[in-house]
Amino acid sequence: MSVNLYQTGVSGLLSAQQQLATTGHNIANVNTEGYSRQRAEQSPTLAIQNGGNYIGTGTYVSDIARLYDQFAYREQVVNQSSLGAANASNASLTQLNGLLGSAGGAITTSIQQFYQAMNSIADNPSDPALRSIALNQAKTLTTNFNNLNDSFDRIESATNGEISEIAKQISEISTEIANINERVLHSNSPGQPGQPNDLLDERDRLINKLAEFTSVNTVTDANGVMTVMIGSGNTLVAGTTPLSLQVIPGDPDPLQTQVAIASANTTIPLKEDTLGGALAAKIKFRDEDLAKARSEINRVALVLSETLNGAQRQGLDLNQGQGANFFRDVNDATNQTSRILPYAGNSSAPGLQSGIEITDVTQLPANDFDLVFDGTNYQLTNLADGTTTNLGAPGSGTYTTAFGFNFVENSGAPAAGDRFTIRPTENSAALMQVALTDGKGIAASSAVSIKASDNNVSAGAVNIVEVSDPVAARAAAPMRIDVLENPPGSGTFNYTITDNTNTTSAPIAYTPPSQQVQLPPPPATAAFTIEITGTPSGQAPNGPEQFTISDAFGVGNGENAKFVADSRDKGIINGGRESFTQSIGITTAQVGSQTKAAELSVETSQALFTQAFNRNQETSGVNLDEEAANLLRFQQAYQASSRVVSVANTIFDTLLSAVG
Repeated sequence: MSVNLYQTGVSGLLSAQQQLATTGHNIANVNTEGYSRQRAEQSPTLAIQNGGNYIGTGTYVSDIARLYDQFAYREQVVNQSSLGAANASNASLTQLNGLLGSAGGAITTSIQQFYQAMNSIADNPSDPALRSIALNQAKTLTTNFNNLNDSFDRIESATNGEISEIAKQISEISTEIANINERVLHSNSPGQPGQPNDLLDERDRLINKLAEFTSVNTVTDANGVMTVMIGSGNTLVAGTTPLSLQVIPGDPDPLQTQVAIASANTTIPLKEDTLGGALAAKIKFRDEDLAKARSEINRVALVLSETLNGAQRQGLDLNQGQGANFFRDVNDATNQTSRILPYAGNSSAPGLQSGIEITDVTQLPANDFDLVFDGTNYQLTNLADGTTTNLGAPGSGTYTTAFGFNFVENSGAPAAGDRFTIRPTENSAALMQVALTDGKGIAASSAVSIKASDNNVSAGAVNIVEVSDPVAARAAAPMRIDVLENPPGSGTFNYTITDNTNTTSAPIAYTPPSQQVQLPPPPATAAFTIEITGTPSGQAPNGPEQFTISDAFGVGNGENAKFVADSRDKGIINGGRESFTQSIGITTAQVGSQTKAAELSVETSQALFTQAFNRNQETSGVNLDEEAANLLRFQQAYQASSRVVSVANTIFDTLLSAVG
């Protein structure tokens, strides 16, 4: 009897000792990240039958259980991924917003200062100092565009560096998880309930860290070995075999790097939109947010350059020559070829060499296009809305589009399946530079002017719309346009053109409310375009309405400079809806709005993660008050069991004395 009592006391003593050890382990790890509270599970030992009764023989610790709720933990992992994405997106957008707020403001200021200089030239076109100031302001403007583009490059490079670093950390986590899987596999004994709890905690901590970078799903087999999948189900850890995440050059843009799962023999690119976490946020920022802002700024640089170049071409400089380009030609060879990117898998030798020619800056979009040769025709897809346009078969040389640009074949020929990405505004800010080197070259003077006869009585008008060759236009002057309603009151009009040889053309029909006419008339080559507007009904004896076109050049003529200056506030960009400064302001506002939304997303994601974390801690977290109570309870149990052992010893000694 004393022997059984002794064994019962010892079993209680040992169990209490393990309970104390487990409680102490919990207390020691109260601040350990990812630690899950443990509990020693006690069970009674088998009773001994004695007569008709079963006498208990004590207790034992059947398991050191890990208090773990897989559903609460899974919720924490999911919210960790969302929080990682929100934090990464917010950090990147905040940086971009700060850049556009400062650099975009500098560009806006330099645009205004340049136009102020052009207004001054319009008022005093013969002043060489004002012309020099305008050139310097133009250089400041191009420098600001160049600097902003350089800043975009630095942000893109830094983002690529962050993507590479995240891929490296994911690969390291993959290796650590695989190593833990191997240790777990070797630690688990068949048929034994015990688990390596601290190893499982460390593995879950790594999973939680991994979830910050990407979305994670896990599957654990009967041996406790975990398979880890990221993104849309791509295996990162297959049992004890780790795979790595690599960064590979983008196609067709090498700087738009891609991530891929790499094993010993294969590399599988991943779909960025399914990755989740900070990795997906960084890629999205680079390929969407940053790319869109860059494209919008590029469009402003391109449209501004072409608008001012076009205005220059319509006027005369101080040397009485046609105005040369103010800025670098937007359609030079380098600009054209930089706007189209071939894919790596395209045919080679000779292969198609092509470019993009800008034709209408008012219609030019800021988004990308996809061009594919399907074996018969070129198919152009607008990536903004997914619409596709059939451009026709190869060999035509130039293919017009409805988007303000032409696709131009330069040399070679495509093969079926060849694919290209078209970025109509690409590199415009980077390549923008002042082409004019002498202030005398600023075309301040208009070539020709139109004066209505003092005898005209109607509100009809004739205005110059465009001058393609101001030198030839000036040489064609003087000319006269006579517009007549015939018969009077009929609403039927015609006009005649009297050239500088005093030769008058036959009557030509004019249809109100407006009609454009190219001058000089054939067979001469047209040099400028006029527009007749309204209903110029002359009254006898003063009819017809007459408009005289004269040579307007003069060092004091600032009409073309005024024409240039007037383009500052005109709606030119985005279908004629935005001026230059408005477009920059809209882009800055959009990024600012995205940044604010990202801040709110961080707050929401943080709140959700905190809730999920707290729910998980309710089960797995260490409560020091509870552990202190357990410590006292198990200490008392230990002392009580010690007393049982002491009583058993006393009884045993008494029995021995009685026998002796």
